[in-house]
Amino acid sequence: MSDEQAIRDVIADMQAAWNRGDFASYMEGFANPDVIFVSRGRIQKDWQATLDHYIADYGGAPGSQGALAFSDIRIEMLSEDAAQLISNYALTRSAGSQRGVNTRLMRKRSGRWVIALNHVSAQE
Repeated sequence: MSDEQAIRDVIADMQAAWNRGDFASYMEGFANPDVIFVSRGRIQKDWQATLDHYIADYGGAPGSQGALAFSDIRIEMLSEDAAQLISNYALTRSAGSQRGVNTRLMRKRSGRWVIALNHVSAQE
């Protein structure tokens, strides 16, 4: 399997995990503990704080996480162990839907691709 396909598989697995309300499995796509997560104009704390944020904001009841879809995924390989990924995302949920762009620095660690830096830019 190519590195680009392995990265696409990570993102597909994350999307599937989110859509079944499995935040712990969703977070497996991020570097742990040192992911850098930028959203809402600020830097989040770390992997655990990001998981806690997802559970608090989206995990109130079964189905409250909504349906997440990543699209127009573009990957540029930067080196053997680094890639840039840019994609659109749409989160559809009754509590309020979101759309925007994710910019991600992917790193290959111990033979596995993970998101080391995630920047979310939501459409106003």
